[in-house]
Amino acid sequence: MATQLSVNLNAIAQLRNRRDLPWPSVTGIGRIALINGAHGLTVHPRPDQRHTRFTDVAELRALIDDEFPRCEFNVEGYPTEDFLKLVEKNRPEQVTLVPDDPAQATSDHGWDFHSHHNMLAPIVDRLKQAGMRVSLFADADAEQVKWASETGCDRIELYTGPYGGTYADPDAMRVELEKLGATADAALAAGMAVNAGHDLTVANLPPLVERIDNLAEVSIGHGLTADAVEFGMATTVKRFLDACAG
Repeated sequence: MATQLSVNLNAIAQLRNRRDLPWPSVTGIGRIALINGAHGLTVHPRPDQRHTRFTDVAELRALIDDEFPRCEFNVEGYPTEDFLKLVEKNRPEQVTLVPDDPAQATSDHGWDFHSHHNMLAPIVDRLKQAGMRVSLFADADAEQVKWASETGCDRIELYTGPYGGTYADPDAMRVELEKLGATADAALAAGMAVNAGHDLTVANLPPLVERIDNLAEVSIGHGLTADAVEFGMATTVKRFLDACAG
């Protein structure tokens, strides 16, 4: 199956929040993305609601249920009790747990699974018992995969920030790509599926898709939103879908 594209709407929400106005509409932009072939939508509602608001979660859940029932909703966040209650109320198809401090500008590292697998395991079980697929944010480190597997998660999401940061250095890009590939190989061998996200672009997606067998999903926000300023959201989604095809 081709790699699925989930459009991360955080940057759209952050732009909206610059004014006390309802535009750009997060739900409206999400609708454009899905109409043009995106397989799902992603949000990361942080406690301070500086971009995605808690109300956005319910509105996007309704959008998918009412208009795009074959698409998926992915909600990311650190597993506080408030976050867990939010996803249990809105039932996204996938919950991606990240080790973010609330003050972080964006996700910038994966879990230390060796240290946190005992903490994560009951949370993973709680979410799975509620019918949600669980993905855990992971660094490109094949040695951590064993511990990730012991949490019982369905997937890992590879943090691709270091790979995206090598856009001007082809040699460094190949090194980072192989780290991601080796981690994905280990995860697939352990029975987990593999997602990826952070600083992915039309240019660096095809090598990633080629290197990682059966890459299930990419979640893309910043690069996709930046391209949408130039090309429009409809055209941009189609460009990223082409990139996902390798």
